[in-house]
Amino acid sequence: MGHGTSKDEPQEDSSDSSASTTSRIQRLRQRLHRHRLHFRRLHRGSGSGSQLSKLLKEEDFAGIALLRLIGAEMRFKDKWLACVSVGEQTFRTAISDQTDQPVWNSVKNHYITLQEKKLLLERNGARVARISVFETNRLSKNNLIGYCEIDLYDFLTRDSDSDIDAYDLIDPTSAGGIVGKIRLSCSIEDPMETEKSFVRRILSVVDYDESGNLSYAEFSDLIDAFGNQLAATKKEELFKAADENGDGVVSIDELAMLLAVQQEKDPLINCCPVCGEILQISDRLNAMIHLTLCFDEGTGNQVMAGGFLTDKQASNGWMFKVSEWAHFSSYEVGLRSGSSASHILVFDRRTKRLVEETIDAKIVLSMRALYQSKVGLGLMDKGAKELLQSISEKQGRKMDSPESAKDIEKFICLFKDQINLSEIKYPLEHFKTFNEFFIRELKPGARPITNAERDDVAVSAADSRLMAFETAEDSMRFWIKGRKFSVQGLLGTEVCSDAFSDGTLVIFRLAPQDYHHFHFPVSGTIEKFVEIPGCLYTVNPIAVNSKYCNVFTENKRVVSTISTKEFGKVAFVAIGATMVGSINFTKKEGDYVKKGDEFGYFSFGGSTVICVFEKDTIKIDNDLLENSSRHLETLVSVGMQLGLSIKKTLG
Repeated sequence: MGHGTSKDEPQEDSSDSSASTTSRIQRLRQRLHRHRLHFRRLHRGSGSGSQLSKLLKEEDFAGIALLRLIGAEMRFKDKWLACVSVGEQTFRTAISDQTDQPVWNSVKNHYITLQEKKLLLERNGARVARISVFETNRLSKNNLIGYCEIDLYDFLTRDSDSDIDAYDLIDPTSAGGIVGKIRLSCSIEDPMETEKSFVRRILSVVDYDESGNLSYAEFSDLIDAFGNQLAATKKEELFKAADENGDGVVSIDELAMLLAVQQEKDPLINCCPVCGEILQISDRLNAMIHLTLCFDEGTGNQVMAGGFLTDKQASNGWMFKVSEWAHFSSYEVGLRSGSSASHILVFDRRTKRLVEETIDAKIVLSMRALYQSKVGLGLMDKGAKELLQSISEKQGRKMDSPESAKDIEKFICLFKDQINLSEIKYPLEHFKTFNEFFIRELKPGARPITNAERDDVAVSAADSRLMAFETAEDSMRFWIKGRKFSVQGLLGTEVCSDAFSDGTLVIFRLAPQDYHHFHFPVSGTIEKFVEIPGCLYTVNPIAVNSKYCNVFTENKRVVSTISTKEFGKVAFVAIGATMVGSINFTKKEGDYVKKGDEFGYFSFGGSTVICVFEKDTIKIDNDLLENSSRHLETLVSVGMQLGLSIKKTLG
């Protein structure tokens, strides 16, 4: 079959025919096996980024989007690379020629191949695609020049005559700045069209002479290679139904239509020919999704490279290829990414996308040496705690000096894709010291409060990376590794009760680039403030995940209690950290507050707020609990929903 023709062939005797058929099937299976190996290489190290790992219900399936990157117009010439991130998966183009109008098409077998990717859309899943454009001529690293975000759901209902749209590329270093445009097209396939498209491609595997027609022998071998015994008894009947003129040859399009209809009635393919996975015949939706995405990725039919978790990882794809070749990748979701690498992966709740929080490599090494070794523990006992206190006080004084204002621009550049300058209440010229910028206010309405009038809905207390646990035991199993951590140790004897000891913990970790004001997660009355002296360890996961120190129960902190109607008493803990010399409150004991109201702010540095709810008073949102059980922090903003009062859910 491999070098045969789609025309009638001379008759062979039965033994020769049988041997020839067996040989053809073996060659076909070998060809599919090569695709399968390509698929496995493609997905090695891709972690949770695969689109094929989750079963969908009919009501959750929105369609399969085909996203094509056409080209871009930039302000200067360079070699360009584009990355597309959707949910927990990222893809990248090839690198363009030196130009200010990059086109990422490639030539394959004399045909122009577009940079495109098929993406699974779920009704309540990731819908915002971020497209980032990098200049690639630098030896040290690629540099993010511009990005845009598009809502793929807009293409489900849009009414437009044009297939191609142009989007402004936003300059990450300036508020409202535009650095170019990118042209792309996106279409949403009808499920029947998806099946037809898949069948057309799988049939093309046996069309070795690329005539666009298949003989019965070629079609028969393909069905036999699938191993479907029931289909094997119907293949002649199916082939004749498509061969309307009876000449023994049918076009691939004719067979694709026939088999797509047949797949709806009585599926012919019960085993994926690319990855080898057994498909559930009764679950036709997921079988169709699997076959479509798996075939495109596994056979290299789509040009964009995948298997990346973030656009930063994809933009430095040569490093990923080296690590993949060595069967090792430092990019992982979970504890390892926070405790042994120079970056932390967090899940952005708004965009449902993994994002990367970068830490200077030298700082990572020093934190690991100090917090994750017995030697470091010894240093703590011999004066390192006092040293951290001294460093924090000195840094605090420096950041309050007029000379520190020059560091604002450097800071913004360092976190250029993580600080939204358009949200800041005052222009940059307003800030006379770095600390004034660090404790910046946001414009009114920048942080809308979910269900503001419903006191039975708790909300996020800070722009932060959140971890939520139903019990303290869960927090120690998934995140907090300090051997002596306890809720009583966190809150102190004056505040802690049995209800708090068995209660729910929510940890809000603020990074230096965040808006550093914290807000009330619930409505109620402030009962008391209790100051607890302590150290100033870093609140970075490198320290929190260390078994040698107890960051949350040893650091300086202020514990307040809020009496509420819907949630009982809620303990609110503001924790100091390295370079956080002061915790400032804007409310006092006895004040009645509404959820979303400002409670206070931290001075320079990263820090943490922990809320402890009494036992059986709150049902935390499932996505927050699920991410936390994966050792994955969730990036949230002030006012996002945190959970519901159990009184309400039971009522």
